Amino acid sequence: MSAQDLPATSPERRYDLDWLRVIAFGLLIFYHIGMFYVTWGWHVKSLHAGPWLEPAMALLNPWRLPLLFLISGIALRFAIDKSRLTQFVPRRFMRLFVPIVFGMLVVCAPQAYFELYTKGETGPDFWAFYGQYLDFDMEFSILTPTWNHLWYVVYILAYTLAVVALLPLLRRLDGPAEALFGWLRRGAFGWRLLLVPTLPFLGYALLLAPDFPSTHAFYNDWANHAELGTIVLIGWFAAKSPAFWGAVRRHLGPAIVVALGLLAVLAAARLNWGAVRADQGLTTVVTVVRTLFMWAVIVALLGLAQRYLNRSNKVLRFLTEAVFPYYILHQTLIVAVGFWVGGLLLPVWLEAGIITVVTVVGCVVLTEAIKRIPPLRPLFGLPLRAETVRPARQVAVAG
Repeated sequence: MSAQDLPATSPERRYDLDWLRVIAFGLLIFYHIGMFYVTWGWHVKSLHAGPWLEPAMALLNPWRLPLLFLISGIALRFAIDKSRLTQFVPRRFMRLFVPIVFGMLVVCAPQAYFELYTKGETGPDFWAFYGQYLDFDMEFSILTPTWNHLWYVVYILAYTLAVVALLPLLRRLDGPAEALFGWLRRGAFGWRLLLVPTLPFLGYALLLAPDFPSTHAFYNDWANHAELGTIVLIGWFAAKSPAFWGAVRRHLGPAIVVALGLLAVLAAARLNWGAVRADQGLTTVVTVVRTLFMWAVIVALLGLAQRYLNRSNKVLRFLTEAVFPYYILHQTLIVAVGFWVGGLLLPVWLEAGIITVVTVVGCVVLTEAIKRIPPLRPLFGLPLRAETVRPARQVAVAG
């Protein structure tokens, strides 16, 4: 979602949400660099890949994407409320659909090529492969053309259209949602705020996830749709809710304590993962803890950002526009550079350093070029002309 859609407290923008959006996308970029080094399935792998990085990455997994979808839900509410639907829907559809199509045809093609070349499913001629890539060739072990990491944009587009279709119902639910947030705010030690919103997610994790493992293929990805669609709706209702933001501010301390406590439990579980996986009871307990941890971290981050990050500077203004093109570009850079540098048999610290530096510098340089060429801007989620960031409407935050 566009950063210009985010709300404001006082007469100024909610810079805390701008910062969280930038942080969430930044974590995603470095997380994907980490995917080159873990044993989990990914497009290409380092010869140094092993389980050593997995505990740290596993502690990011429960909350990094839900946070991003929550912020997207907040941004969606403000974008719809400040525009006519007849203007908003086609503009937002093109803002998301064009990068999806361009990404599948151009950005993600090298990722598929390097993955399939590594697997021995295609030869060294990229252009010969590209012809097959565009043919929906079912002989490959992956479906092509693919959207790979751009699944987030696909899902946000689908959820946006769903929200538009349900808009009359959602408007009628504003009052009950505000009453619920007010009830959550009154709970002693934050137990209502930190426990009650996790109940649907616990249901999804225990009942849906075992039968519908995550695929990001949209079709049949019901556990992900349930979780991420719900978090978008929470963001939608929370966006303009004084009770919600007051609850987050009031219960920041308990949220931090609970998040750190559950972090310790999950860290211990990951360090003994073999024993946990061998015991169904322990696996269920970890699933419950993981879900509680997800929401506690999100509440803590919202509260900390509201308290300490609601201010702007040149870095934020620069990254606000640049972060979405970075997101579109980063994984292709990681895969391509990882494929190349992985064959040099370098020490892991040097290999990882090269991938990180080239990815970051590549994102910056390519994005600065894209920003200056109007026909390229819509391909990377930017408006045809640079927008001026205007102060958003005021949102009261209850104490």
